[in-house]
Amino acid sequence: MNRPDPPFRHLLRLTDRVGVLEHAEGVVPRHEHGYCTDDIARGLVVTCREPSPRDEIVVLARRYLYFLTRAQAPDGRFRNRLGYDRRWRDEPGTQDCWGRALWGLGTAAARGPTAAIRAESLAQFDSAARVRSRWPHAMAFAALGAAEVLGALPDHAAGLSLLADAVGVIGEPPASTAWPWPAPRLSYANAAIAEAVIVAGWKLDSDPVLRNGLRMLEWLLAGETHRGHLSVVPVGGWGPGEQRPGFDQQPIEAAALADACMRAAAVTGDTRWLDGVGMCVAWFLGDNDAQVPLLDERTGGCCDGLSRTSRNRNQGAESTLAMISVLQVGRHVSPVQR
Repeated sequence: MNRPDPPFRHLLRLTDRVGVLEHAEGVVPRHEHGYCTDDIARGLVVTCREPSPRDEIVVLARRYLYFLTRAQAPDGRFRNRLGYDRRWRDEPGTQDCWGRALWGLGTAAARGPTAAIRAESLAQFDSAARVRSRWPHAMAFAALGAAEVLGALPDHAAGLSLLADAVGVIGEPPASTAWPWPAPRLSYANAAIAEAVIVAGWKLDSDPVLRNGLRMLEWLLAGETHRGHLSVVPVGGWGPGEQRPGFDQQPIEAAALADACMRAAAVTGDTRWLDGVGMCVAWFLGDNDAQVPLLDERTGGCCDGLSRTSRNRNQGAESTLAMISVLQVGRHVSPVQR
């Protein structure tokens, strides 16, 4: 199975002068749904991950960063939803959009394609890192941003503090081998929780925390493997005793798993984790429960979900950004052979 380079054609189609539009009807952007900080932050992550980006990708990074500066309140919290009429639909908070904004800003601070992007992103990160969220996923996403900053600035106090607090909010996983997860049910982007614990244990030099994160990820990867291919937790989540595989499966889950497996390989030096990355790449290319590719190589987009026998025809921002992210990570592993 040949692995394509990450395509940006559809992301460029979805992005206007304000930001990336959240939804699409097929490949046509749906302006009536407007924009969300969640997707803009994801966009900043993938544009700043791109090595030697083309000029048009640098323009996207600048545009996404500007959106985040406008979404951020003076106290560091973030609004999430902006209408196409340029009016905010919500008040600032510390839900997932805050955590994802920190992830995007941290990535841009460490890897942004220009010095100006890196400097502005670090300033905005520091402002957002003054506050905390009570939500485990939000804190996990924020921790991933902190890890990026600490990769460039190892003694960054706000980043270290954020990692420590993320571990506390996520909680310690049970000792049980049957359900070693710090929540009674799996939900969405589950591997981001495990990755946050792994990176916290690594950066804070805490072997018990690191072991917890690796144990969580190992169990999750095993549970999301079915007959040799990836079979991710469906959109409604999954709990003990529920039937698998489940549908509809979402690209965001595969993207979180690819990032976490790559992180585990980098932290431990154990290249067996790269098999998990390869499975995530293959899931987008058709090695999944429906044997249908989610990547649309004709448009450069990604379908929004996988059902038992088919794929959702719509190609929105979240799914397309997830696909780009996985193909970026997949550059570090050998192409999947079938």
